[in-house]
Amino acid sequence: MSFKLVVDSLFASPYAMSVYVALTEKGLPFSLETMDLEAGVHRRPPYRDLALTGRIPALVHDGFVLTESSAITEYLDEAFPAPQYTALYPQEIHRRARARQLQGWLRSGLMPLRVERDTESVFFRPTNVPLSAEAQLCADQVIRAAEQLVDGAHLFGQWSIADTDLAMMLQRLIVNGDPVPPRLRDYADAQWQRPSVQRWLAHHQPN
Repeated sequence: MSFKLVVDSLFASPYAMSVYVALTEKGLPFSLETMDLEAGVHRRPPYRDLALTGRIPALVHDGFVLTESSAITEYLDEAFPAPQYTALYPQEIHRRARARQLQGWLRSGLMPLRVERDTESVFFRPTNVPLSAEAQLCADQVIRAAEQLVDGAHLFGQWSIADTDLAMMLQRLIVNGDPVPPRLRDYADAQWQRPSVQRWLAHHQPN
C-alpha cells in the first residue's frame, strides 16, 4: 500500500496537520508533497484535475485521490480499523457523532476567529492585536464548548483526532496571549506534546 499526502509548503494548514497526525497515529508510512498555495498551483492542472475540490490536503492512496480533511480521516479510520490500527474516532456511536460534529464546526464556523488568529500567528508570528468583538464571541463559544467536552486528558475518554483539532483552535488563543482557562490551556498543551503533533511541528524548524 502506498500513501502520499499533499500539504501546503509552509506546513501551516490546520487541516493538513490533522491528516498528517491521523496517518502518523495510524502508523501508516507516507510520503509528503508540498504545494505553494500562494502561487496558486492547486488551482491549475494537473492538481486541479487530480483533486476533486482542488484543495489541500490531498491523500493519494494506491491511485485513489481524496481531499477534505475530515473525509480523509474518516476514510482512514474505516479502511484501517481498530484494534489493528489506532482508532481516530470514538467507537461509541454518540461520541463518534459528537467528534464529527466538533470537526465540522471547527472547520466551517468561527470564521472571524480563524481570520484574526490564523495559523501563521500560531506557528510563526504571534500577534498582539486584540480580538474584534465578533472574534471574541467566537472565542467565547470555543471555550464554552471545550469546557463542556474536555474530560481529563481527552475529549472522549481516550485520544481521538477531534482532540488535535480542538487543541489547534485553542492554541490560536493561547499562543497569541488571549485568555484561556488553565484547565483548557493544560489540555491543549498536552495535546501539542503528542509525538505525532511534534513531528508536524518539526517541519517548521530551520534546516
